[in-house]
Amino acid sequence: MNEKSIDDLYQSMIKTEKKNDWLKLDRDELIKFYKNIRTAMFLDFYNEKISKSEIDKYIDKSVLNLKLAFKDNYDNYKDALKTFYDKLPVLREELLLDIKAIYDGDPACDSYIEVVNAYPGFLAISAYRIAHEFYLLGLKFPARVLTEYAHTRTGIDINPGAKIGKSFFIDHGTGIVIGETTEIGNNVKIYQGVTLGALSLKEGHSLNGVKRHPTIKNNVTIYSGASILGGNTVIGENSIIGSNVFIVKSVSPNTMVKNKCVEEPNKGI
Repeated sequence: MNEKSIDDLYQSMIKTEKKNDWLKLDRDELIKFYKNIRTAMFLDFYNEKISKSEIDKYIDKSVLNLKLAFKDNYDNYKDALKTFYDKLPVLREELLLDIKAIYDGDPACDSYIEVVNAYPGFLAISAYRIAHEFYLLGLKFPARVLTEYAHTRTGIDINPGAKIGKSFFIDHGTGIVIGETTEIGNNVKIYQGVTLGALSLKEGHSLNGVKRHPTIKNNVTIYSGASILGGNTVIGENSIIGSNVFIVKSVSPNTMVKNKCVEEPNKGI
């Protein structure tokens, strides 16, 4: 491109972005919101005698954070945010199941509070579950900011549009990528370096809204370094995916997939 073409492209981009509601989003306040809402949900882990009024203080702080983060946009999304806060009890239940899955699945873990405070997998999952609710409410840019915050903290990249079931366990976690249209069932365990991604995207942004990422059914374990790609790829329930395999076709239920995609009945590891 010559200099004029670049300038025309720049002006076109600026013109488009002037219509963006989120230009003034305060990311720091949004991250404070995440921290306060997470504290509110698990404050009783630290003190079982904690009063409701003390929990409400953190809820109130989180509301203020959102007002400061959204600025002029806050009133436009007030109804959506009320829906989010109404769903907090359900969100907490989902996260409690994630905590239990991590504790039950890791012999190195000594307590639930260790999961909440020290496990990068849980930080990424909790940010994802909050962000996913935002995503469903049309708050896609703030949702992405929240999951990218977790990404920078943990090395775990979960797009807020992904659908993830109950009792999700990420072990170690560094380098995990879960794409926007991924669907994950219940009781799934994923290890570091796993990619749940798309195949070659020559069509680029025109595929927005199209299923591009795999579906992982219930009770699947995916070991480190595995890559599972494509919107039509389905990993059947109760399957085990071994380390460093590359999968672009569906796998039957109750199957073990070893390196080089050799398949045999799942007899456990």
